[in-house]
Amino acid sequence: MDGIASSDAKQFVVFKLGKEEYGLDIQKVTTIEKMMTIARVPKTVNYIKGVINLRGEIIPIMDLRTRFKMAGIEETDETRIIIIKIDDIVVGMIVDAVVEVVQLQEDSIEGVNNFSSDISMDYIHGVGKADGRIITLLNLEKLIKIGE
Repeated sequence: MDGIASSDAKQFVVFKLGKEEYGLDIQKVTTIEKMMTIARVPKTVNYIKGVINLRGEIIPIMDLRTRFKMAGIEETDETRIIIIKIDDIVVGMIVDAVVEVVQLQEDSIEGVNNFSSDISMDYIHGVGKADGRIITLLNLEKLIKIGE
């Protein structure tokens, strides 16, 4: 089975916020960009930093630290904007660093139903285990619903 992706494996782009690692379904990631100038947009929710012009397309940018109610930090050379597309919605998400792409078997992913009733748990699809690490897998559909 080595080298051949089995049908029950999925690939995730792994990124960091602080010390925590999170995963996004790679099929929803269109590109990963270095930080660039973000134009503020008045009267948007606090976690929308503004918009960028990426190759002629205007894309709203979400600060995941703010969305998850984490303290803000200074940008570094590692800071990235992950551009995702779900249906016709394109959104960029600011993360501390992109780490790698991992492949997880379905049986190494656990649901989070029994973890907590915390509101932020809505954004979590499950938890993946890879090489002794825990990777929180995000539910992008719920995460990008603006104004909830």
